[in-house]
Amino acid sequence: MSALAAVCIALVGLAGCVAANDDDSTSAPNDDDSSSSARACNGSPLLCDRPFDTVALPSTHNSMSNAEDGWIAPNQQFSIERQLDDGIRGMMFDTYYDGDEIVLCHTYCQLGSRPLVDALEGVAGFLEENPNEVVAIIFQDAVSAEDTAAAFEAAGLTESMYSWDGGAWPTLAEMLDAGQRMVVGAESRGPPPAWYHHAWDVWQDTPYSFGSVDAFSCAPNRGTEESPLFLVNHWVSNPLSTEANAVVANAEEVLAARVDECMAERGQIPNLVAVDHYAVGDLFEVVDGLNGVE
Repeated sequence: MSALAAVCIALVGLAGCVAANDDDSTSAPNDDDSSSSARACNGSPLLCDRPFDTVALPSTHNSMSNAEDGWIAPNQQFSIERQLDDGIRGMMFDTYYDGDEIVLCHTYCQLGSRPLVDALEGVAGFLEENPNEVVAIIFQDAVSAEDTAAAFEAAGLTESMYSWDGGAWPTLAEMLDAGQRMVVGAESRGPPPAWYHHAWDVWQDTPYSFGSVDAFSCAPNRGTEESPLFLVNHWVSNPLSTEANAVVANAEEVLAARVDECMAERGQIPNLVAVDHYAVGDLFEVVDGLNGVE
């Protein structure tokens, strides 16, 4: 049994970690004929009964910055909608005022931007077409909570928001049944509204400035030990993000070792595993291993 499997079992139970075992037979389909028609939550029936804080989500850093939409020096290859279609379930957005408009951009909107409402409408469309998916977003926010909430309202997403009350997290199935399919936090502002969490009340994270894979660290950064969700920031910028860096950083032997180390050090499953250039490397395979759904 790998170290990852041992820690995962201690955290979320054997059923949640079967795919981390070395025996390939553990991932064989259930013989029950009903399994083929079982509800799949975030892609797997095994995740439906898991509390949200025990589920890992494949995630992207600077999710809005992408080559497909023509951004300069992008962090991702494809659009927000394509990322969601490909299986990304955690996103990191930067918001700014650009004149009278609220946009997603990364510091310099001349390098690329997209109206916030338009991007959120893309998320709303995905959720409408995929009723068994739960998505998380963290905003690096230079926009007021009121204006951000208005954008969510305009995109038709307000009724989809989950508000954490400080207690136990619901299972994915419970969130889906309640129609509360989005968990949102902001680095600077909010709440209110209640669903617009202060990110570091809800998440704790790792450092995020690394010039090489050898510099990766799991040290505490933002949030506290009491913050129930865990964000692992996993990308290399020297000084810019490149696909060449991501080929190395997102390789299974590097990414799996990092999440293994961080889970062991922090005693918590990485709920968001955030990378640059998600379409290269093994992000989805590593997250599947964390969730035990290989």
